[in-house]
Amino acid sequence: MNKSMLVGAVLGAVGVTAGGAVATYSLIKSGPEYADVMAVEPIKQTIKTPREVCKDVTVTRQKPVKDQHQIVGSVLGAVAGGLLGNQVGGGSGKKIATVAGAVGGGYAGNKVQENMQSSDTYTTTETRCNTVTDLSDKVVGYNVKYQLDGKVGQVRMNHDPGSQIPVDKQGKLVLSQNEPER
Repeated sequence: MNKSMLVGAVLGAVGVTAGGAVATYSLIKSGPEYADVMAVEPIKQTIKTPREVCKDVTVTRQKPVKDQHQIVGSVLGAVAGGLLGNQVGGGSGKKIATVAGAVGGGYAGNKVQENMQSSDTYTTTETRCNTVTDLSDKVVGYNVKYQLDGKVGQVRMNHDPGSQIPVDKQGKLVLSQNEPER
């Protein structure tokens, strides 16, 4: 026998053996190994996360009032008004002008002190905080539409299966242990 015939015979035997193995495998295997995935839809859950946001703000406050009834302003105004009223007129008119000047000066002194106290302020910085809520989406599963032996089905999975889902010998989907077939 020549060398070419020997190589041809060996290759032919290998081909026949391989063909027989494929045919035998096809007879043993009863159904498809995979279901084709047609669509995958993520199932999302909105997560709310509260957090505190603080910022410094400038605040203007009124200084504490030491003389709430403006007595000092009233007394000083009355004395000044009385002195001015005493300079006007003569005789009994002088007395009336002094009293009127004291009353008017007391009232004016009271109002001047009141205005000065209300505009007596100071500025400080305060930290003010409030709670805001951040929203984020978390994927909690997947709705998977698949086709197996010409039939379309749907299953919920905890992971994205990709383009195929394995099928066992009984023709059922092989999912993770905690995901039953639907």
